[in-house]
Amino acid sequence: MRESEGAEGATDDVDAVTRAVLTASRLLVAMSARSLAAVEEGVTLPQFRMLVVLATRGATKLVTLAEQLQVAPSTAMRMVDRLIAAGLADRHVNPDNRRETLLQLTEAGRRAVEDVTARRRTEIAGVVERLSPVQRLALVEALTAFNRAGAEPLAPPVDDMEPHPLGWTTDLPRSS
Repeated sequence: MRESEGAEGATDDVDAVTRAVLTASRLLVAMSARSLAAVEEGVTLPQFRMLVVLATRGATKLVTLAEQLQVAPSTAMRMVDRLIAAGLADRHVNPDNRRETLLQLTEAGRRAVEDVTARRRTEIAGVVERLSPVQRLALVEALTAFNRAGAEPLAPPVDDMEPHPLGWTTDLPRSS
């Protein structure tokens, strides 16, 4: 069991915290899967990531989309083809450079992202409502610190329904 000294000299159990975070991540992944399963188009998690990037960035070149998702352009193209076939995305010629093709969400794709995000937010809010005000404050402080340590940008406020790109970067800060 690894332990470390806190700022006030208190000892915390890194393994216990890790187990708690893993359990919470299981709950959050289950919530995400349920919200995604409710989408009629049968969108996979990688495809949903692509939809979120397109919703956030707007019309995007394939190579840029692949970079954002950290996949090969050929993989991104297959994903795009499936999303186009499902009516969730489309491609068009870049008016500024006719040699380029831009990918963007259709209205159905935008609704899918909004629906999944709203379902996830509702389910998370239901769990948060069962916490006491003191527990909620402690959770906000702990998760804010956790997100900061993992270099994850904050999610948008509730009244800003613009989707936030999924972090999933490999550029995590190194522990000292």
